[in-house]
Amino acid sequence: MISIQIEHNIVYTVAEGKLTNEDYERLIPLLQEKVRSFGTIRWYFEMKEFEGWSLSAMWRDIKFDFNNLENLERIAMVGDEKWEKELTQLMKPFTKATIKYFSLTEKDEAKNWIKKIEE
Repeated sequence: MISIQIEHNIVYTVAEGKLTNEDYERLIPLLQEKVRSFGTIRWYFEMKEFEGWSLSAMWRDIKFDFNNLENLERIAMVGDEKWEKELTQLMKPFTKATIKYFSLTEKDEAKNWIKKIEE
C-alpha cells in the first residue's frame, strides 16, 4: 500500500507492505502531472515495514524512472533496513537525481533536505 501527499513539485510517499500495480495506477499519473507542471520533481519515498514490489509494480517504477531521467531532481529514501540503504546506492548510476538515504529516525531531516533550495 502507498500513501501519497503532494506539495508543489514534491511528492511524498509512504510505502507499507508490498507495492502493487494498483499502487502505481494511482502514483504514476500524479508523478507525470507534476513533471508536466514543474519540469522537475522531488520525491520523498518512506519505507515502513516495506516488503518491496510486485513484479508489475517494479516494472512500472523502473519504466517511470528511466523515462524521466532528466525530470527527477532529488530523491530522499527513508527506511531502516540494510537492503533499503543498499537499494539507494544501486539506484544512483541509473538517474541524474541526487539521491540520499535517511533512517526512519531522520525523516524530519529528510523532509527538510527534499525541500531545500540550493543557493
